[in-house]
Amino acid sequence: MWGVHGNFQRDSLAGRHKDEKCGNLAAMSKPKKRKWSLLLVILSCCGAPFLYYLGRPVPIAMRQELYQGVVYYRRVHFTPYPMIAHIVTIDMTAPGIRFLVTPGQPDQELPLEARTTSQFARSSGVQIAINGDGFTPWHAVSIFDYYPHAGDRVRPNGYAMSEGTVYGEGRGPTLCISRDNVASFDGSIGPYNAISGSWMIVANGKPVEGLDNTLPAPRTAVGLDDTGTKMILFVADGRQPLYSQGATLYEMAELMAYYGADNAMIMDGGGSSTLTIRDKLGIVRVMNSPIQIGIPGRERPVGNHLGVFAQP
Repeated sequence: MWGVHGNFQRDSLAGRHKDEKCGNLAAMSKPKKRKWSLLLVILSCCGAPFLYYLGRPVPIAMRQELYQGVVYYRRVHFTPYPMIAHIVTIDMTAPGIRFLVTPGQPDQELPLEARTTSQFARSSGVQIAINGDGFTPWHAVSIFDYYPHAGDRVRPNGYAMSEGTVYGEGRGPTLCISRDNVASFDGSIGPYNAISGSWMIVANGKPVEGLDNTLPAPRTAVGLDDTGTKMILFVADGRQPLYSQGATLYEMAELMAYYGADNAMIMDGGGSSTLTIRDKLGIVRVMNSPIQIGIPGRERPVGNHLGVFAQP
């Protein structure tokens, strides 16, 4: 019995030492687990903004000369709400500058085949492109229920001409561009390309009276200086909290005037607002963050576009 009791004591002591050792190991592992948890929290905090901005232009102001006579600006505002705008100024007298409005088929009831702005830029070979006029039919209910898809037929809301061929006869202000690169909103020139918008937002260098200054949204606009030889393209990102809420009509008009527009009109906006630029390697890049059906970075197929050819 004493032998059994002695063995029992030895086994108990061994078990206690084993338990103490396991307890020490468990105590040692707790700080390691806490360290890993803290590291994961830090990585999540640092990675979340990266993931949020992934695929979008970094909100840093910049100026870059892209081609002869073509300068790109990125404008960033943080108050009263975040706003990122993309502006391209074009000296229409620079070598190699010429324009193209999306071609249409005037003999068709719906003369245009909807395409995204980047699809138009790639197929046409232009260096710069923005979305153009509003169009019908159109609806956007959900990611499964929208029109048009790429390839669906639409018609522009306003007057439209591509390289001398008219395919749209609607109302609204119209940008007319002659064969020799003179442009006007007043119809005083013989157009070779023409594209329309919704209404004028700048007249004689000042914002038009009565413009809304309360509702920021994605916007697209085009403007001219008083000589008709400098063009200003404007695209504001919007409907993307913590990134860019957009621009009001009045803010857009002020910025257009700041960059040299004496007259300017608003184009189709919302999910249509897109600016693309072909880089020097020939790759077409979407310069802004379009938002189609609530999805940032997704382009909307639209009716027509305004494209610009330029030389390095």
